[in-house]
Amino acid sequence: MTNQTKSQFIAVASITSELSAVMVVAKEISLAAANAKAIAFRAGDKAKGFQPITDFINELAKETIELVTNINIYALVLYRLTVDEYQKTVAYNKFELAAKMAEDAPYAKSMQEPVDHARLSMQDCQRQFKRDVSQLLGQLEAVMHHARAARVIAANSRIEASQAGEYLQSLQAVAESVDKAAHTIHDNVQRCRIALSIYRNS
Repeated sequence: MTNQTKSQFIAVASITSELSAVMVVAKEISLAAANAKAIAFRAGDKAKGFQPITDFINELAKETIELVTNINIYALVLYRLTVDEYQKTVAYNKFELAAKMAEDAPYAKSMQEPVDHARLSMQDCQRQFKRDVSQLLGQLEAVMHHARAARVIAANSRIEASQAGEYLQSLQAVAESVDKAAHTIHDNVQRCRIALSIYRNS
């Protein structure tokens, strides 16, 4: 296995791992939204400004889960492409070696066509991998956007929670959990982007 193929396998595996963590955190945000909604309902007018925020938090969590689900499908495609590229690279290397060994043989020129075909097939696979990496990076950017939005919502949640009287601590805890989750999602997705960015420019 080539170093390039090994690093691609590692990159795709690390993305899958990071995204699993993002999915867990997004589900936690959804749960936090449900808890916040219940608290805001009990608080009534004291948490009137907090009630619509819970809908935003829940919607954000759902959209993040949907995005991550789609990204996981892309990650699986990248894994299959990496396997395919590895197999085609092995085939190309074998054809090329056979052609070199048969240089002095009477029908040596007949080897050129399969060598060229194997090389083109390998290169097509490499180009497809780069195209899919670019698309995946675009989807990861969308998740980053959601993480940034979650931080803004968390900041607004703190402001609204401060007006909630005896419910302040409960709603502040929700705001803190959303902010912490947003940080986690941002960091995990950033690691995915770093792992992939080298392939977009290579």
